[in-house]
Amino acid sequence: MAGLSSSLAIVLLGSGALDTARRIQSRFPESHVHGLAHRVVADIAYDDFGAHMRELYRAGVPIIALCSAGIVIRALASCLSDKKAEPPVIAVAQDGSAIVPLLGGTSGVNALAREIGTALDVAPAITTSGELRFGQCLLAPPEGYALADIEQGKRFVSDLLAGETTRIEGDAPWLDAAALPLADDARLAVRITPLAVDDEHSLVIHPRCVLAWIGDDIDIAERVRIALRGRGLSPLALAALIAPLHLMTSQSLSDTARALDVPLRFSDAAPIDINGIALQVHDAPVDAQSIGRARGTLTVIGLGPGSAELMTPAARAALIAAEDVLGYETYVRMASPFRDDQRMHITDNREELQRARHAFELASEGRRVVVVSSGDPGVFAMAAAVLEALDDGYASHPEWRAVKLAIVPGVSASLATAARAGAPLGHDFCVLSLSDNLKPWSVIEKRIAHACEADLVMAFYNPLSKARPWQFDRAIEIVRRYRSAATPVVLGRDIGRPAEALRVVKLSELKSDLVDMRTMVIVGSSTTRVVGDWVYTPRWYE
Repeated sequence: MAGLSSSLAIVLLGSGALDTARRIQSRFPESHVHGLAHRVVADIAYDDFGAHMRELYRAGVPIIALCSAGIVIRALASCLSDKKAEPPVIAVAQDGSAIVPLLGGTSGVNALAREIGTALDVAPAITTSGELRFGQCLLAPPEGYALADIEQGKRFVSDLLAGETTRIEGDAPWLDAAALPLADDARLAVRITPLAVDDEHSLVIHPRCVLAWIGDDIDIAERVRIALRGRGLSPLALAALIAPLHLMTSQSLSDTARALDVPLRFSDAAPIDINGIALQVHDAPVDAQSIGRARGTLTVIGLGPGSAELMTPAARAALIAAEDVLGYETYVRMASPFRDDQRMHITDNREELQRARHAFELASEGRRVVVVSSGDPGVFAMAAAVLEALDDGYASHPEWRAVKLAIVPGVSASLATAARAGAPLGHDFCVLSLSDNLKPWSVIEKRIAHACEADLVMAFYNPLSKARPWQFDRAIEIVRRYRSAATPVVLGRDIGRPAEALRVVKLSELKSDLVDMRTMVIVGSSTTRVVGDWVYTPRWYE
């Protein structure tokens, strides 16, 4: 589960809550429904409720659990030691009749509960004293603002609840509708300021209104902190780091932005003369996305064999974060559902290099791009095509070099089929494609013969198609020269998909009419055995 996006997770245990889940999801387009595998068809499958909830919580993912509050509390009890790092957690009745905020008072849980209430036409059970009294959670300022000190904030709210009055210093429009006990001569104050303030009588909130323009990538974090201290500014007021385009691949810049917990943007159009580091303070929070552009990312993922539970969490996280998704139509459909703001780029399965070049073009504009393959992207799939495109364009497209490229592994068809059958790949094996579209058939024949001589288990991809009707029979003729007639052969068709079919035959029974392009063929070695319904290759040789 590592690497999950912070997009909201709607977690359910059974299909009875699916209608409520989809109603909530319609309110939050970036959310995903997480369902218990084999009980409900959802966007993301999981096997263990407690473990899944804890992983989501530790990753900072807001959680809406469609089950009893008690189940949620027991699942998360061991994670509750650090209250500063808790995401919103809400329990919702399966039929949508009750909404109970449980955790995340300082991260907007009550506001989230109210939005869910709007979607379900139900009033949430808000129990936070300050919010009930004032109609606002004072400790959860809106986006673009940061609370300076949570413990001081709690004392501030307690004083108000005990009868103190307050005044507001600075611009806080979200508090206009709050029922605060205001007085011009109040001892307490809500102070909206980018300055670092040490005042035990104030609730200090920092607008993220400071931009740090970076001229190089040497000792950035410490120099930024020194620059902020020199101006009396709080680090929490920092909205973004902005660096020139030629520093886009700087790892130290990326590490600094992560350490300071701010976006990193790139622009050569600095409004001030940059000499090392310069700070720019605005009157209001700054939208960092409106400045320059981000470093583009291109992630090549494998979807696995087709079922949601066999897609890796890293691949799902990349899809959630993507702005553009490119691939062959069948695979793009497998990767759904998508948000309205995500763009699909569907191309023919034979246009791999064009697709890869288009992906680099989009990513070099600063976009988050994902290229999808079935199975594993590095096994007869798009990872090689993407790298080939990069190789071809390395000199002519220097902007492609600045793209942050990542390849996320997936469960290949051979591994998925082997797992369904048992462990036929339990010893040395090789993987071969029988397609001669990109290599001569003579090369394929030679490799099959060498694999047979080495007594390797063989996994055959692309065994047969209408355009290649005779090659499979020829391949099996070669295999029969080296293998006994009783050698087990595993035939897996659409493994991991609704039409999944698995069959084990002897080599003597293997015929071309048993396979097609969607069949994975695993031919055993001399030691491969069948025990009951299982096929395995021992890890030893006699």
